[in-house]
Amino acid sequence: MMKKKIVTLALAGAVAFSLMACSGQTATSAGSTVSASSQTASSETPESITISSYNGSKELVELEVPYNPQRIAILDMASLDILDALGVGDRVVGTADTSLEYLQDYITDDIANLGTIKEADLEAVMACEPDVIFIGGRLASSYDALSEIAPVVYLATDTELGVVESVRQNAATIASLFGLEEKVDELMAGFDARITALQEVSAGQTAIVGMCTSGSFNVLGNDGRCSIIGREVGFENIGVDANIDTSTHGNEASFEFIVDKNPDYIFVMDRDAAIGTDGAQLAQDIMENELVMGTDAYKNGHLIYLAHPAVWYTAEGGITALDIMLQDLESELLH
Repeated sequence: MMKKKIVTLALAGAVAFSLMACSGQTATSAGSTVSASSQTASSETPESITISSYNGSKELVELEVPYNPQRIAILDMASLDILDALGVGDRVVGTADTSLEYLQDYITDDIANLGTIKEADLEAVMACEPDVIFIGGRLASSYDALSEIAPVVYLATDTELGVVESVRQNAATIASLFGLEEKVDELMAGFDARITALQEVSAGQTAIVGMCTSGSFNVLGNDGRCSIIGREVGFENIGVDANIDTSTHGNEASFEFIVDKNPDYIFVMDRDAAIGTDGAQLAQDIMENELVMGTDAYKNGHLIYLAHPAVWYTAEGGITALDIMLQDLESELLH
């Protein structure tokens, strides 16, 4: 049924969409495709390559993708970040909406709006005729439907591997589609040294890491968002038991819990600010109450609000995102 539905959508919607957001891209990319084909014939570059990518069940599989794709659909901000850093952003014909400042060059009338990182517009994706589609974990349930249109590259951050190494490996995977593997070391230069500098501050220090959402404070472990603070930067995360799953939105905690743990540092991500929740309380208004203000962390100026919550919450795994996340920590810990 999905195939029939998508074919119908293609016939009904392709003309309209092609005449709008994708039209300028189509002529340019078609010309590029011809050039790529000629180059393939003359230099014997491959028509496709096989990479490791997740499927809809979040299992690693071998995926055949076109080599040097000319038309890219993006539904994952980390992947768009990496493509941009590699200098192949001009191949993007459609992208999910984003408020991230460093990706605003892709939110234009010339690039089709494909929905959000949580909900893809299948008609718009089909109309753009992509050679390859990139998604993140929020769209895993749409993997099969999108795969009817083009190969779907689904990459993610592995918290056990670490954010920095995950970015390095994912960048290498994406770079391999374009023969740009040699650029990855250059793009990743300096990150390890910055982590080492932060580790000098974190040595022997405890922390609670969490996020404010809907008026509450949820603690986060080392298995999901903000895991870089505990796993790589090296703070001893005492907010949760190691066996408790906090990978999605964490576990709600009382302020009495924070007082009882009395960590050296408290790190806070404002989820409502990250996603632009109308009328939400600011993280400061939630956290700076009588109980929290009595902790050593607060008294010592160690209640740290992550300055770019949208990056931490929606874009972890990108190269520019990693740079910004480390800047957020450096500005508070290395001053």
